[in-house]
Amino acid sequence: MRAPLSIIIPTLNAEAVLPGALKALVEGLEAGLVRELVISDGGSRDRSPDIARAAGATLISGAPGRGGQLARGAARAGGEWLLFLHADSWPAPGWSRAMAEHMHNHLDQAACLRLRFRACGAGARLTAGWANLRTRALGLPYGDQGLLISRTLYDQVGGYRDMALMEDVAMARALRGRLRLLNHDITTDASRYQAQGWLRRGARNWLTMARYLAGADPQKLARAYRR
Repeated sequence: MRAPLSIIIPTLNAEAVLPGALKALVEGLEAGLVRELVISDGGSRDRSPDIARAAGATLISGAPGRGGQLARGAARAGGEWLLFLHADSWPAPGWSRAMAEHMHNHLDQAACLRLRFRACGAGARLTAGWANLRTRALGLPYGDQGLLISRTLYDQVGGYRDMALMEDVAMARALRGRLRLLNHDITTDASRYQAQGWLRRGARNWLTMARYLAGADPQKLARAYRR
């Protein structure tokens, strides 16, 4: 019987963080949980594709844009379960056991992980704490918390949308009532928060989400966000 889990990672010039993600995922291979790793690249100009090939991953390429990259990765994957991860978000040791338990006992629900930043200080703790509270209370995690979902449920909700921004929030809304927060950490890169300021970056993210939920065009939000 083949391993059940396909892992999909979208990349765009991710050579600095992709090796850390690959190292974190080794335990899933050793546990017999991981069937394949699919790297969905958006036109990297660095060594990301070379790193993916060296790791034995299936590499696919296409236009940049995380929603489209995730959708293409899922279309290529053959597992009964799918795990979507950002290249700079690394599941903490023991993740394979936590996910295997979910896969065995919660066939009709998706799951994400409890966020933690690879940084110290009150800003990191408060920002992660708010993200986890938002996930519990509103069912709205961001993509850096990962997403574990069965192929059946993924297809039922229509999969990831090829949209300029907020593909993770769109997916969370489609999964309303069928998304669990696992009692296990995922650590994510804090460099953008540290460069822009924890409060400023957090407020910007919240405002962008609020505008999307109010009906703003994701294309316009993406242009404003990248400025």
